[in-house]
Amino acid sequence: MGSDTEAEKKRAPVALAPIAKPLAGKKLCKRTLKLVRRASEAKCLKRGVKEVVKSIRRGNKGLCVIAGNISPIDVITHVPILCEEASIPYVYVPSKEDLATAGTTKRPTCCVLVMTKPAKGELEGEVKEKLKTDYDQVTSEVAEVTSAMF
Repeated sequence: MGSDTEAEKKRAPVALAPIAKPLAGKKLCKRTLKLVRRASEAKCLKRGVKEVVKSIRRGNKGLCVIAGNISPIDVITHVPILCEEASIPYVYVPSKEDLATAGTTKRPTCCVLVMTKPAKGELEGEVKEKLKTDYDQVTSEVAEVTSAMF
């Protein structure tokens, strides 16, 4: 038997859903997950399909990050449509496990909504600036990927 590190290196490729477009590349995926982690620490994150849909319907803005390896796919098929109607940028990342880790939760997460403002209270200046710069950088890259798709 091998160690855990060997098993992680030989991890099976993720079975992506056919609707997982625009899919973040390696670099964009890394930046997006970093943004999710920073938003989670600043309490500017909505986790799970139910919370994300509720936030979008209430008019909250942000970046929607959706996992590409969801099964059954019917769970998330309505989320991109809601995002497009509300003009919210969205991007797919390959793994729901990685998305959960970045969102500081142990349960695999289908989708998260990264908001620039917390639900309650205000952010400190430095934390707010870092979050805003990361958010702007990732959303501009997502816009590039999305425009290249059409």
